[in-house]
Amino acid sequence: MSTADDNNDQRGGGSEEIISNKEERISCEQQNNIDNITEGIDSMGVSYMSTCAACGKEGDSNDMNICNKCKSVRYCNAACKKKHRTKHKKKCDRRVAELYDEKLFKEHPPNEECPICMLPLPLDMSESIFYSCCGKRICNGCIYAMKMSEGKDLCAFCRTPYATSDEEHIKRIKKLIEKDNPEAYYLLAGCYDAGRYGTPQDYQKANELYLKSGELGCAVAYYNLGNSYMDGEGVEVNMKKAKHYWELAAMKGHVEARSNLGCIEGMAGNHHRAMRHFILAARAGVERSLEGVKEMGFDRGLVAKDEYAHTLRAYHERQKEMKSDERVKAAIYYGNV
Repeated sequence: MSTADDNNDQRGGGSEEIISNKEERISCEQQNNIDNITEGIDSMGVSYMSTCAACGKEGDSNDMNICNKCKSVRYCNAACKKKHRTKHKKKCDRRVAELYDEKLFKEHPPNEECPICMLPLPLDMSESIFYSCCGKRICNGCIYAMKMSEGKDLCAFCRTPYATSDEEHIKRIKKLIEKDNPEAYYLLAGCYDAGRYGTPQDYQKANELYLKSGELGCAVAYYNLGNSYMDGEGVEVNMKKAKHYWELAAMKGHVEARSNLGCIEGMAGNHHRAMRHFILAARAGVERSLEGVKEMGFDRGLVAKDEYAHTLRAYHERQKEMKSDERVKAAIYYGNV
């Protein structure tokens, strides 16, 4: 809104403005009274009563034992909790599975934004670069634009020159690791995975770093750890663990991991779970998952026409969000098309 619009909004009739101000004062006084009452209740330590799932005795919720797994039932003491364990087990396992699926099948938010153009980063990590100097991941479009304008090999964010040796590159990564930067752990894991920048190829060390990176919040690190268990790199082949780490990656927003999960569930005959994965990945912008929704879901009647249309629209919206003229030019310049 322009300055003129602001000024026009501030002008008006005198009596209406007085009434409005009076109403605002009354509203503020009422809110203060509500706040005071709320604070009074909190200071009194008001508690809620719950019933013991084993013996039926009522007690203060805050003082009772809670089921550590499902968090849905309470007990008056540890003895009742132990006594009720056998009866509660099936219901508990079912509720734990429900809670897990609630986390697993959440809609993907847009990708993290490039700190320069503020557009969601591309899904393909080859279309962006993580800089060990400042710890920022920059899209190729902004890197290309900076290179064309300045003609130098500098970090597009902090303008630091590129590392001139393997030792300097690793030193920068380790400096970020000291600050618990999750992507720095991931980057160092990649060095050990491929034996780059003077580091020996060590799959076991790479997997340890992938795990640490994932625990700190890096989705792609969990995805790569799942790949290690699928391929048997540094660990025994274990598809159950591969699926587990892909699920953790999907929960943190990694769409390729979710696409893999759709394939696994489909091969296991769990077609409805497979479709849920494919639909979420497609809505996040994954083309091969969109194809899966059409070929395995819509064409076979597992996905309704309206849901497929909604998924298709969401796919195109996500793709549009991640595009820019600079990124298109960068793709041509770097040979990614």
